[in-house]
Formats: sequence, structure tokens, C-alpha cells
Amino acid sequence: MTVSRPAAPSPSQKGFLGWIERTGNKLPDPVFLFLWLILGLVAVSVAASLAGWSVPHPAEIDPDTGQPRVIAATSLLSADNIRRLWVEMPTTFTHFHPLGYVLVVMLGAGVAEKVGLFGTAMRAGVRDAPRALLTPIVVAVGMMGNLAADAAYVVLIPLAGIIFHAAGRHPIAGIAASFAGVSGGFSANLLPGQLDALLFGITEAAVESTFGAFAANIAGNWYFIAAMFFLFLPVIWYVTDRIIEPRLGTWDAARAGTAHADEPADRPLTDAERKGLRHAGLAVLAVCALWAFFALGPGTPLIDEDASPEAQLTPFYQSLVAGFFLLFILAGWAYGRATGAISNHRDLVKMMAGAMEDLAYYLVLAFAAAHFVAMFGWSNLGLILAVNGADFLSHSGLPAWALLAAIILVAAALNLLVGSASAKWALLSPVLVPMLMLLGISPEMATAAYRVGDSATNIITPLMVYFPLILIFCQRWQKDFGLGSLAATMLPYSMALLAVGVAMTIGWVAFDLPLGPGAGVFTDVPFAPAASAAEATAP
Repeated sequence: MTVSRPAAPSPSQKGFLGWIERTGNKLPDPVFLFLWLILGLVAVSVAASLAGWSVPHPAEIDPDTGQPRVIAATSLLSADNIRRLWVEMPTTFTHFHPLGYVLVVMLGAGVAEKVGLFGTAMRAGVRDAPRALLTPIVVAVGMMGNLAADAAYVVLIPLAGIIFHAAGRHPIAGIAASFAGVSGGFSANLLPGQLDALLFGITEAAVESTFGAFAANIAGNWYFIAAMFFLFLPVIWYVTDRIIEPRLGTWDAARAGTAHADEPADRPLTDAERKGLRHAGLAVLAVCALWAFFALGPGTPLIDEDASPEAQLTPFYQSLVAGFFLLFILAGWAYGRATGAISNHRDLVKMMAGAMEDLAYYLVLAFAAAHFVAMFGWSNLGLILAVNGADFLSHSGLPAWALLAAIILVAAALNLLVGSASAKWALLSPVLVPMLMLLGISPEMATAAYRVGDSATNIITPLMVYFPLILIFCQRWQKDFGLGSLAATMLPYSMALLAVGVAMTIGWVAFDLPLGPGAGVFTDVPFAPAASAAEATAP
């Protein structure tokens, strides 16, 4: 895939979002942008190190002194970091979190796409479906897809572009809606999943570090995240259909400069295509049956029966990326054999190789992004900013609703600097959770507020590890779609989700609604004078 430097957008793109798009698209190619960011990061790290920036770690004790371990800003020009940069360069790249997921899934998805399975299946699925219902369906599947963790990014989001294209709508609007559902609605779901287990495990440790034994409730945010699902769905639907898609205009394959054929969505299926879909459906059922056998059959290899109840399904969730790879490659093979697109195994191998060729630019971009993210961690600047932000909130004296709203905004801001949800919560929770408990606010409520802020800004920060991949998905449909275009497209979603999330949290506190089974907004103060506790627990 050839990717050109982003060009200036249409003159019809006016207003604030148009300014963001024009300004962003004037930036260098994303690869070089990350290189410039690395140079700026090096300069800041040197200045911070010379200035002696440091904070005590809220959760780690130095065994020699018995005091909290000090986190100090580290110069990226120090001997250790220079050595780490050159010695660990292959590891830094290959251990970049999304790289393995993307390569594995796209090996299979590339085959399914090149034989025409995706296009035919989506065309068959949307021929008689009202176009207006595509958006809520895509968004709902995206939010529920978070149960599959990282697989949702590399499977659902590109499929959404194909779905919208097959329905005669702008494919980038589909990608944006799905990205907003998967990433902007990262914590919104009808069911607790592995994210709940991960975050509440960190919450439990934060409580125990100050107050002793505490059993985290894995379903402690169930009602809250379900409410997020039902509130976020119409918000993303509205933003997509009333703001983003009208702004994008009508998609034109020739003007976009891509190789995608502009097929009508209502073209009748051929007999070969119908046969191919039937064979592909049987292959999908076979893979699903195989995974059910692995989870429920003898030995249950995908269920960790020795783990705690909330962690038993972790191997199953982690296996879904491999499951999607197998599903796509077998379904693609079955469809291709039925339609004649694949005649022998050599054709299959060529299509897998072609899928990797399409990812060539992403690999270059991932190399630069991986080093920026890694070096930001080496500098300790993200940790220092996170701990100082939590410290500021602990001394603010705000009432409960205002304090939780402030925590949401701080989490949203920190998400622009530290992408990992678990990493940020591991740093913030040892300060925020005990501090809020002393104010009479439950650990479950602290976790819920953090989740709102962490989700809203996922979709506008290039530091989110899948952000470069979403840009590639968009550029497959429109070659001049740059960083500014993606930021301008996703900003309305981010602002709307943040506003709705803050309002929802304030309302939850004001009405003291249950967050989940046995979990409420407020809790008994572990040890604090009765008078101050009563004052602090007032919403």
C-alpha cells in the first residue's frame, strides 16, 4: 500500500474542526512527527533531570530506607538510557503492544478481504437493512466487542468501514463510529469483562496498602457501565449521523485516490457468491465449535480453573486473537474455493503475503511510535505527572460530586500522556482510592469515575497504541487522510462522551444509585473523626 503525504482538505471544510484538520494535516508525515516528538522528549527529560523533578511512589517502599521509593525524572541522554535505546531496539519494536495482534489477525483477515468475502457478506447483510440503523448496530457491537479486548480494534473497526461502504455510506464514518464505540466507549458494556477484573484487582491492592484486607467486587461497576452503554450509544449515533458524516460528504473512490471499487450495495449476489457464503458460514461455525470445545471440553485448556473466579476466563479472552485469525483464514479459504478466487494453497499463501504488504507503512509507523512510547516511560515523566495530579486532587477540598468530576477530567488529561488504562490506574489508585475512602467515597465509585475519564480521550491521542492503526484503516479509503483529519473527526465524539460521562457521574452521586450488586457510591470511613466524615460524605 502506497501512502502519500496528507494533502490539504477541501475548502468546504470550515469552522473549528476544519481549522484542526487543516492545521493537523500540515504536520509532517506521522513517522517523522514521532521522530520530532522523540527529540522534544529528550530535551524535556534532560531539563527535568537537571531540575531534580521527583515524587514519592504511592505504592512502593524502598526496602533499605522503609520510605516510599522516589520516582525521579531520568535524562534520556544518560548512559543507561542510551545503552537501552541501542541494545533493546529490536525488543522495543517487537514488544510494541498492538504489533503482534495486528499481524496475526491481518494474516487471516487479509485473505478474507482479498477473496471478496467481507464485501459480499456485508453487501448481503445490508441490502435490505435501513441505512439509518447501521450506525447504532456498529456502535453497539463495538462497545460489546470490548469483551474481546484488543481483537475489537483490529477486527471490528476495519469491518465497519466495509459495512458503511457496502451500504453506500462514507466508509470513514463507519470507522469513526466503530472507533468511538470500541475505544471511546472502552468501559461501556452490558456485562463485566476482563477490564473489570484488571482494574478491580488494582483497586483491591490500593485499599489493602492502606487499610488492610479488602475483597474487590468484580461486578462493582456493572450497573454503571451498563448505563454508560445506553447513554453513549445515542450520543455516538447522533455525532456520527448529524456531525461527522455530513462533514465528510459523499465518498468518491476516484477522488479519494484508493483502489476500492465503488460497487452499489444492492447489486444481486451471484450463485457462486451465495455458495461461497454458505461454505464460509460452515467454516465459521466449525471454528466457534472448536473454541467452545476448548472452553468446555475435557481439560478446559482455555479456562484457568485454578485461578480466582473473575480471572478464570482470562485465557479464553486472550485466545480470541488467534481465534479470529483461524476464523478469517478458514472462512476466506472456504469462500475462495467456492467462488474460484482460490485454486490451490499457493494462492492462499500469496494472499497472506499481500496482506502483509498492505501493512508495510503501519510497520514503519509502529517502529517510530513504539520508541516514543517506550522512551516516555523510561523518562518517568508520565509517572511524575500522574502522581502530582492525584496529589493536587487530594488537597483540593472539593465536595464528592465535584471531586469525582475533577478526577474524570484529570484521568482524561493524563490519558493523552499515558495510554495504558491499567498503568494509569496502578499509579493513581494508591493515592486516589484511600483518599476518597477517607472522604466516605467507595472504591467502586473511585474506579467508575476513573473509567469515564480514561475512555473519553482514547480516541484523540496519538499515544493510544492503536491510533496509528486507525489512521491506516482510514487511509485505505482516502489516501490524503492525515493526523489532523483523524483528530478533527474524533474530537466531537470525545467531547460529547466526556460531557455525558461527567453529567452521568454527578447524577449518580447526587441520587446515590447502586453501582453494581452490593456496591454503592458511599462507604463507611475507615478511620476518621465522625464530624469530618459526615461533612465529607455529603454529595
